[in-house]
Amino acid sequence: MKKGIHPEYVDTTISCACGEVIQTRSTKENIKVGICSKCHPFFTGKQKYIDTAGRVEKFRRKYGRK
Repeated sequence: MKKGIHPEYVDTTISCACGEVIQTRSTKENIKVGICSKCHPFFTGKQKYIDTAGRVEKFRRKYGRK
């Protein structure tokens, strides 16, 4: 590898708004995020699927699938 063209990797801390702290390595130090896998509704199982205006039924009628 060529010297001087690659970024410097440093130990970093990723902090979520929920309080979760993750230690890793990155080119940036101390990253703050608003949502992580510990508090995201998709990963916690609290996500609700809402079919607004019958889109699923409309698709099934249009393409003839049941």
